[in-house]
Amino acid sequence: MFVYRHKINYYETDRMGVTHHSNYIRFMEEARIAYLDTVGASYAKIEADGVISPVIGVEGKFMHTTTFDDVLEIEVFVNSMTTFKLKLGYKMRCKGVEVFEGWSLHCFLDKEGHPLAIDDHYPQLRPKNQA
Repeated sequence: MFVYRHKINYYETDRMGVTHHSNYIRFMEEARIAYLDTVGASYAKIEADGVISPVIGVEGKFMHTTTFDDVLEIEVFVNSMTTFKLKLGYKMRCKGVEVFEGWSLHCFLDKEGHPLAIDDHYPQLRPKNQA
């Protein structure tokens, strides 16, 4: 299990002192990039290979608020993977309480914008329990 930690900055809160909802997408991205580094498929490597990996879908569910100085523990995991799409899941906790869960959906494209088979280029992304 991969867990990324993010400390809520003051500028990430709104007038009510609550973490603004738009930041959770950014937190997902931070955690995703750190996760990909650990499995050997860093964005730097992907881009050096001439590949881009756009987000083609995202969804989230807010369960509890966070505020300045809270530390989020963000679990990142492969939710599913098909030939052309990678769906990552996120569970965010603060002080042991689940505050957010969501997913992001990605594809991989070559320089001309053609879809790439993920397993052919980044087999390390395939979940261990998925053959």
